[in-house]
Amino acid sequence: MSKQWYVAVDGDSFGPFSQEDLQAKFQAGEYTGEHHVFTEGMPGWVPARGVDEFKDICGASPAPPPPAAPRIGVADEVDYEVFGNEMQFVEVELDPGESVVAEAGGMMFMEPGIEMNTIFGDGGGQEGGFMDKLVGAGKRLLTGESLFMTVFTHQGQGKAKAAFASPYPGKIIPVDLGKAGGTLICQKDAFLCAAKGVSVGIAFQKKIGAGLFGGEGFIMQKLEGDGLVFIHAGGTIVERSLGPGERLRVDTGCLVALEPSVNYDVEFVGGVKSAIFGGEGFFFAQLSGPGKVWLQSLPFSRLAGRVWQSAPQAGGKDRGEGSVLGKMGGIGGCFDGN
Repeated sequence: MSKQWYVAVDGDSFGPFSQEDLQAKFQAGEYTGEHHVFTEGMPGWVPARGVDEFKDICGASPAPPPPAAPRIGVADEVDYEVFGNEMQFVEVELDPGESVVAEAGGMMFMEPGIEMNTIFGDGGGQEGGFMDKLVGAGKRLLTGESLFMTVFTHQGQGKAKAAFASPYPGKIIPVDLGKAGGTLICQKDAFLCAAKGVSVGIAFQKKIGAGLFGGEGFIMQKLEGDGLVFIHAGGTIVERSLGPGERLRVDTGCLVALEPSVNYDVEFVGGVKSAIFGGEGFFFAQLSGPGKVWLQSLPFSRLAGRVWQSAPQAGGKDRGEGSVLGKMGGIGGCFDGN
């Protein structure tokens, strides 16, 4: 059986193609050597110009124009340790001169020798001009984040540590962008911190259905570089690897992050009764491989909704936490101020 090939273009995967069909597309200039390809048996996505079956053809293809994206430098290599269970924080160990960039307000503690500096925009391309920084800040504003980020740099001797905490119950996981193809697409509030040199940008959802009903909107965060990034989400995070053409249907609020090669769309749950009374909404997020996806068991919106429903201000019932007064209707409220 001949190999089935896939091509990644702007975050979407296309295929499967036979080797002959894909070679014809390269010869026609539809794809170039800079586009990544994948087939079963390969360790991951690689540029077509580095694959024996296509490198001769890709060498004759016209090179694409340079992208207008901000420059992404080599990220610092940092050591880390994650502490806690339900309320986690990550402790990053820095050598002299190393830096870590984090969302404003995410720092838990830092040891002597580490200096804190607020920057305009994201963590990448700070050596560029004012317009580069302005573009980076604009991207962060579109994702609902602050215009500013904070860089923590070790200016002393020896090693020093800084810690960053998750803002709500859940898990923190590290992702090595160098092993993930250099890019990770994630939900807008998933980014916690990263090695300096990682760029925090935006990814537009091109499919109208996924943008309207996918639970993440038309704009998601795009993390680019070759260093470590730390993302957080509610409940427990699970990593799933999807093979070529393999599909997975997910609740629209449970998607945390995905590799650009994964195709992201929405699917109607089917059946009016299931859509209205099933409790899962009208749409599923449909993910198709190849690539990795990260899912969360407790979206923050679901947690906040349950807390609000139980709050007295929203008409929730005071369960009394098992106390005698709590079981006597409104009498307990006379003593606790409610």
